Amino acid sequence: MQLCLATHYPVNNQYLLGVDFSSAPTRRKPITVAVGLMPTTTDPVYRLQTIREIETLQEFEYMLTEPLHWIGGFDLPFGQPRTLIEHKQWPTQWNEFVHFFCGQSREYLRNTFRDWCNAHPPGNKFAWRKADKPAGSSPAMRWTNPPVAWMMHAGIGRMLKAGLAFPAHRYPRKRSHIKRIALEAYPGFTARKITQGSYKSDSPAKQTPERKARRKMILDAVSVGEAGLSIRFEANHRWRQHIIADARGDLLDAVLCSLQAGHAALQRNFGLPRNLDTLEGWIASVPMR
Repeated sequence: MQLCLATHYPVNNQYLLGVDFSSAPTRRKPITVAVGLMPTTTDPVYRLQTIREIETLQEFEYMLTEPLHWIGGFDLPFGQPRTLIEHKQWPTQWNEFVHFFCGQSREYLRNTFRDWCNAHPPGNKFAWRKADKPAGSSPAMRWTNPPVAWMMHAGIGRMLKAGLAFPAHRYPRKRSHIKRIALEAYPGFTARKITQGSYKSDSPAKQTPERKARRKMILDAVSVGEAGLSIRFEANHRWRQHIIADARGDLLDAVLCSLQAGHAALQRNFGLPRNLDTLEGWIASVPMR
């Protein structure tokens, strides 16, 4: 299904984006971007305008540099665990680490991750960032099922090159002039506040009525402000039906990424913990335990 891809917006408003990322986008499995106006404290409603489908990483790069003002929630790791980085003596300044990490081959990184896991006991094989367990997300070094490490490898270097601001990494140091702001998001964190059951699948055999019902349950909850966020979601009937019908859950995940970023944007210092590790970063809307 090809959805409306709006490419020109008025520039006198700030937009709120949610990006369900793919490290290898295609027409069948694109990067999905929810687009709406940024909510405010007096009008805390995220009104969806459109959803864009981006089929190549080159198109993703172009989107990042469009002359718009926005805050975006991106579903990919922005960093790796400090324990892993220091063990390997990799760069510990975040921007330098991003350049290093994205410049390595997948084979080198895969071998590094495997060596780490093989050296640790079952149940404690992976290194974790401080934000991962509170969020319920996969460890950022995981290279399969889901391959979030490859999502970082394909995405974060392009985002850094595009000149975005990254509040969770205090980068760049002076950010007030930058009008495109990126926050790490993880849609599963918000979805699990509403239902513990699976709401999506890439496998046709698992695209069941029960999962569809859970997508509707999640969408209904965020629409009435019952998902632990300071903003709520609004969309016309057509978009709601598209989101619920999308069995892979990409459209809903993009919306949830938007809502997490919008919630964070209305908090003091984006809701980031006081003892923030700027090498690892943080996930939007996740409280510090």
